[in-house]
Amino acid sequence: CNLVALRHPASVDTYVENTLSGARGILIRLIGGEAYWPYGLASVQDLARRRGIALTVLPGDGRDDPRLEAVSTVPGSVLQQLKRLCDAGGAVAAQAALAQLAIAAGLYAAPVPGQKTLPDFGFYDPDRGVIAAPPDGPLALVCFYRSYLAAADTGPVDALIHALRGAGFTACGVFAPSLKSPGFADWLAGSGCAPATIVNATGFSVRAEGGGTPFDPFGCPVFQVALSTNRRREWARAERGLSPADLAMHVVLPEVDGRIFAGVVSFKAPEPRDPALQFSRFAHRPDADRIAAATARIRAWHRLATTPAPDRRIALVLSTYPGRDWQMAHAVGLDAPASADALAGLLAAQGYDVAPGPGAAALAGERIAWPLADYLAALAELPANLRDDLEQAWGAPQDDPACDGKSFHFAAIRRGKLLLALQPERSHRASRDDDYHDLTRVPRHGYVAFHLWLHQQGLHALVHMGAHGTLEWLPGKAVALSDSCWPQALAGDLPVVYPFIVNDPGEAAQAKRRLGAVTLGHVPPPMTAAKLPDGMAGLERLLDEYSTADGLDPARRDRLIAAIRDEARALGVEGDLGIPPDASAAEAITRIDRFVCDIKESQFGEGLHVFGTGPCGAEERAGLLAALAGRHVAPGPSGSPARGRADVLPTGRNLFSVDPRAVPTPAAHAQGVKLAEELLRRHLQDHGDWPRGLVLDLWGSATMRTGGEEFAMALHLAGLKPVWDAGSGRVSGIELVPLALLGRPRIDVTLRVSGLFRDVFPVLAQLFETGAEALAERGESPGDNPYLARGPRVFGPQPGQYGLGMGIAAETFTEAARHAAGEAWLAASSWAIGRDGSPRPDRAALESRLAHADSFVHAQDLPETDLLLAADYAAHEAGFAAAMARIGADAPALYHLDATQPDRPRARTLTEEIARTIRARASDPRWADAMCAHGFRGAAEIAATLDHLAAFAHLAGAVPPHLFDLYHDATLGRPEIVAFMQEANPTALAAMRDLFRRLREAGLWATRRNSIAAALEAGT
Repeated sequence: CNLVALRHPASVDTYVENTLSGARGILIRLIGGEAYWPYGLASVQDLARRRGIALTVLPGDGRDDPRLEAVSTVPGSVLQQLKRLCDAGGAVAAQAALAQLAIAAGLYAAPVPGQKTLPDFGFYDPDRGVIAAPPDGPLALVCFYRSYLAAADTGPVDALIHALRGAGFTACGVFAPSLKSPGFADWLAGSGCAPATIVNATGFSVRAEGGGTPFDPFGCPVFQVALSTNRRREWARAERGLSPADLAMHVVLPEVDGRIFAGVVSFKAPEPRDPALQFSRFAHRPDADRIAAATARIRAWHRLATTPAPDRRIALVLSTYPGRDWQMAHAVGLDAPASADALAGLLAAQGYDVAPGPGAAALAGERIAWPLADYLAALAELPANLRDDLEQAWGAPQDDPACDGKSFHFAAIRRGKLLLALQPERSHRASRDDDYHDLTRVPRHGYVAFHLWLHQQGLHALVHMGAHGTLEWLPGKAVALSDSCWPQALAGDLPVVYPFIVNDPGEAAQAKRRLGAVTLGHVPPPMTAAKLPDGMAGLERLLDEYSTADGLDPARRDRLIAAIRDEARALGVEGDLGIPPDASAAEAITRIDRFVCDIKESQFGEGLHVFGTGPCGAEERAGLLAALAGRHVAPGPSGSPARGRADVLPTGRNLFSVDPRAVPTPAAHAQGVKLAEELLRRHLQDHGDWPRGLVLDLWGSATMRTGGEEFAMALHLAGLKPVWDAGSGRVSGIELVPLALLGRPRIDVTLRVSGLFRDVFPVLAQLFETGAEALAERGESPGDNPYLARGPRVFGPQPGQYGLGMGIAAETFTEAARHAAGEAWLAASSWAIGRDGSPRPDRAALESRLAHADSFVHAQDLPETDLLLAADYAAHEAGFAAAMARIGADAPALYHLDATQPDRPRARTLTEEIARTIRARASDPRWADAMCAHGFRGAAEIAATLDHLAAFAHLAGAVPPHLFDLYHDATLGRPEIVAFMQEANPTALAAMRDLFRRLREAGLWATRRNSIAAALEAGT
């Protein structure tokens, strides 16, 4: 009997009375010790001692357990013999154990012939069992647990081996108790085998505890397959794909060893019930479709490895930014066109067939045609449900903007066997103007056609240059995809190599888990210290003079206070900081001085990185060449170098992230407490009271980077604390902090989590809801404990969907568009995640929570970016303000929590943070000058900052006019910048001029400068 069926005391009592009471001997193998099944052990022990039954209770993990020995009733010698047989495993050993138990029970049992032990390590053939050596030829080793062989539960292993043989490999298995087993690495290294590829079906990581892995000496790629512990039907209907435990064991932790995820290959299922034993074994059952998909991916990487460099066909793909031609080849922190050109040169130098030709910048005008008939034939091979969704969403392919009725046209250039291409937009905005909040995101025909066209180019590998594309964000399961998931359908088995900024583990994880990509870390742009703007030099001198005059001459001090405040008003600083005219001198001077210091202590990225250059350039190039040769790429951690993560260097390694079960870490919790206290300090300063209701915006990538600092902040605000398991370090529960220790009321927190957070950290959502429910049971007053009012508190997007889907609402400066953007935020946040981890639509609960909220906070941990360098900040932070307006709620206090320096977090209002960013980075001539070294992309970055600034003004009204003046001065106000943009990216220049004009016409910017007004009227 499987003990899973005997967890409830009533089921134990029934089984003991109806079944065990008639037994003469009982053998129980238990993983987890006495604590796993205490009531059952007590009941069985009582029965055995009353009836004189031979009872043997053994640990299932091979260790000694004195407490289980004490429960047993057989002699110690018998107990040890049974333990040896059960630990040895295998059918013969199992028969011998039953015979030994029968004798101990006073029954006759004949001797059991045959080999009663299995070796600790060995090679395995599905038809012959344990074999002495692997076969000759291109060897694929399938590594699995010895316990599977001992339990005759090798169905997935056998199926994989047979499939790999069918794909041209001479495959066999290799087994061990664990990859960490003492002696296994040496045994494997000395076995004489030379695998061409390794498929690992064991879980966890070896490298996580330091050192290498048993597979490192071979240098071949190692593929990870998942043996799901759930039934297939559960996987089929689960958008998450795998349970949190399976995700950690079979996906996240193996990434630490640099393995390539090949998908799920089996599910647990009951075998036919044995009528004599009245028992149905729950075993791993291979899935033919998933075995075939994994085998295809493994075979494709082997094809890459065995093809000489001159014969390899490589596609080098760059991103297309939605709706903006001037943002072509966008990548976070990376000059993607220059990186693509550098890679083309590197490949040519390494013997690849790369013909001379135009560089990546020429993709703006170059096109390659693909006949519509070829597309229709390829489309017919996709699953029917995807074809139906495509037709319903987009209609006929002839209506796609990329199709002229006869052919599709793609932005692409052939240079020998290198194909340069732009990934098309997955939708076209003209068809979405009335549907901003549509999150289905079925890709349009032109997008589908592009990827199906790639399938027909005979490619050996695809390199996606920079973070990030859109293929890994299409609808489908979060991990362990099926054939009906869009990323699987369009990426297929093609090896994907993905240069990725090292500080973005969340987006890199999407590419690894949904595309099977090797994500090669690259460094962010080098950081440079900000300088105080020239226009603020007078204010700084006054503050310096005040610091020396304070306490000496009262009259002089008062004059300086007035002068400082006059200067700060003239510069717009008092308005940026929200300092009221009647503020005390102490408050005003302190806040102005801190703001000046914040600017001087800021940093910004200087220019953009070019992949394969700089201090880590050699490692980046070596990692990419190894991946394109089909070799193993060493793993490396992800994180922010500028936040003290020196371990992420050198880059060029295959990125991995954190174990979600260990989040928040103790260090992250301590930092989260600090963040919470800083936020409360600022709210008290601004409003004189605690937040009534706080909405906390949580992103998956940030949680991976920090180990859960932001989530720990939420716990501390509520008066909750994680409990960690002493042995594993994983979070095992929640502890309630008494009000007496908290020293304040509990803060009513609502979590809005991103799609990535929902997928990677489902347990954290459950943990918070569990804590909220426990707080609801406390005997505390409503004034101290808002959790007495029960209701959902964790919200996010619909399962399988990501992002906010605002479309053009964020850039159309009308009140209707602002409401549409707010509606998009609400629609993308309206699924409540309960204590069971299951998301459910509950728009009413979300709006109820927002109606009682008076504050919002987003924490930023990355020093290498700011809220004007990426569109997501405005969409999430300003989008929340639009959502509040949409439901008619009062305007909330919007906070941006600067956590870039862990020892000195700063909570600022949204306007204050925007002002700091403009003065510290965007208006500094050195920033725009550095972008001039990057041609098309540099000009695009200059224009993008204005785009994001405009979104904050439109959606949240958070940008005072003088900040637009400062940015205009730093860009279009400098003739040399205008000349640069006119030459490098004239479309970006035109977009900036048009955007400044539209801002003015919409009343979002009223310049105080006659010279700027004259320039705008002249169209310059």
